[in-house]
Amino acid sequence: MPIFSYLAIPKTEAKEKLCIELSALDHCQIMPADNQDIVVLVTDTPDESTEKRLQERLKKLQHLQSLSMAFGYDEKNDKGEQTDHET
Repeated sequence: MPIFSYLAIPKTEAKEKLCIELSALDHCQIMPADNQDIVVLVTDTPDESTEKRLQERLKKLQHLQSLSMAFGYDEKNDKGEQTDHET
């Protein structure tokens, strides 16, 4: 269950439109800042393949200028080894 949090920066004057785009995606929760053009995005996907598909969709958002990961966590695999996403 990969869980990531990001700072999402919208394109100029597009914060509300970006919030609509992000809210329409499965496995996403958003928290827009009240006094800045920034959105906190938290993703919680059931598995790595779903996470990869979500990442591809995020890259294609029309109103997103940049996305910076603030935190990432992924459960250990069955052998107790860390997966690619752990920080």
